[in-house]
Amino acid sequence: PVIRRNILESPAWYTAYTPYQPEISQGRLEALLNFQTMVQDLVGLPIANASLLDEATAVAEAVLMMRRANKNKDARDGKTVLDADCLPQTIAIVKGRAEALGFEVEIADLSAGLPDGAINGVVLQQPGASGRVFDHSAVIAQAKERGALVTVAADLLALTLITPPGEQGADIAVGSAQRFGVPLFYGGPHAAYMAVQKGLERSMPGRLVGVSKDDAGVPAYRLALQTREQHIRREKATSNICTAQALLAIV
Repeated sequence: PVIRRNILESPAWYTAYTPYQPEISQGRLEALLNFQTMVQDLVGLPIANASLLDEATAVAEAVLMMRRANKNKDARDGKTVLDADCLPQTIAIVKGRAEALGFEVEIADLSAGLPDGAINGVVLQQPGASGRVFDHSAVIAQAKERGALVTVAADLLALTLITPPGEQGADIAVGSAQRFGVPLFYGGPHAAYMAVQKGLERSMPGRLVGVSKDDAGVPAYRLALQTREQHIRREKATSNICTAQALLAIV
C-alpha cells in the first residue's frame, strides 16, 4: 500500500488535471514521457503520444489519420481494409465512423493477401482475435507497393516476445496498455497508446510530451504537441476524442 500510494497514486502526478495547463505538474509529464518512451521501445517506432481513450477508438483514429496522411494519388481515396482477425469492437467502431464520414471499409482475411482495388490503409491485429500470431511483413510490404499506409493494433506485452510493428514496416501502431498492471475495471476503457513513423507526428491525435529547458536553463517537460481538439475550433479538429487516459497511462 505504501508503494502504491506514493508511487502509482502519487498526488504530484494527478493534481494538475486541467488539460490547458498540464505543464504545471512536472512529475505528471515526466511519468507520461516514460510511458511514451516505453511504447516507442516496444513497438519499434520513433514517436508515441501520451495515451488515447481505448484500443478500439485508437484504431478508428489511426484509420482517419491514414486517410489524412496518405498523399499517394492512386491510394488516397481508396477503401480501408481491416483484417478479419481484428477485435470485434474495433471492427464495429471503424465501421460506424466510416458510415458517418462516407468512406468504404472492407473486412478480409489478410493471411491470403490484400483484396483488389485502391486501398488507402490497412489495419492488422497482432496477435489476432483468434490468438494466432502471424508474421505480417509480407502483407505490409504488399500494402506499401500499392501505396497504402499500415496500422498494426498490437498487444504491448506480446511485443516483448514477437517482432514489433515498426520492424515489420508498419506506419502506425496502436493498442491498449491494460496488460501492464491496470485492473480490468469491468472492461475499461483502459489507456490506449499510439506510435507513428517520422513525418506523421503532426497528424497524430492526442498529446505529446517533450523535453525542453526552462528560463533557468534546467531541463523541463512540456507539451510539444497538443492536437486541435474539441476546445479549439471544433470543426477543424484533428480528433474529437479529446480524452487522454493520463492517470492510467501513468499507472
